Amino acid sequence: MGEYVVRVAGDGDVAEARAVMLDTVYRDLRSGYVPRWHADIIDPAAHYLRPERCTLLVAEHRESGQIVATGAVRDRGPAAPPNPQWVADRFPSGTTAQLCRIYVRPEHRRNGLARALVRELVDFVAGVGGYEAVYLHTDPAVPGAEPFWRSIAQEVCDERELAQGGQGIVHFELPMPVPVPVEVSVR
Repeated sequence: MGEYVVRVAGDGDVAEARAVMLDTVYRDLRSGYVPRWHADIIDPAAHYLRPERCTLLVAEHRESGQIVATGAVRDRGPAAPPNPQWVADRFPSGTTAQLCRIYVRPEHRRNGLARALVRELVDFVAGVGGYEAVYLHTDPAVPGAEPFWRSIAQEVCDERELAQGGQGIVHFELPMPVPVPVEVSVR
């Protein structure tokens, strides 16, 4: 990871972070920009930088200074529809930390960036408090995404196996992080 710095995004990072996200939805997800799904991509500052219990992380390539990966936490669970109602019920907004927009530019993949972003995001969830679950979903059509998530998270629902169909995405849960106690010395 010496080639990269993972850090909390600032206002000056928004344009490059947005570019990573938009490139991913067009190239990997092949959905293009869909306003009801991707409004947070157009205004990451309002969705991730301003709310207290949300965050946006970026990975910066040291040599080029470019933002090459993103990862975020939002304070709402999956909506139904389009997700199955029982999944939405299991991960209600307000008490669910949803990991999202964990995107790495193709030329920077396989360097541990996604894993580092997830580790930092889970630490954020533990530190901010008030969450009862860590949820995410992935599109298995994205190269490497499903095996990555299966290596660190527990499957909750694979929509490809649903009799009534679905979006074809896979829903996951990560273990709830334990907050690290802060020791206070009293004299």
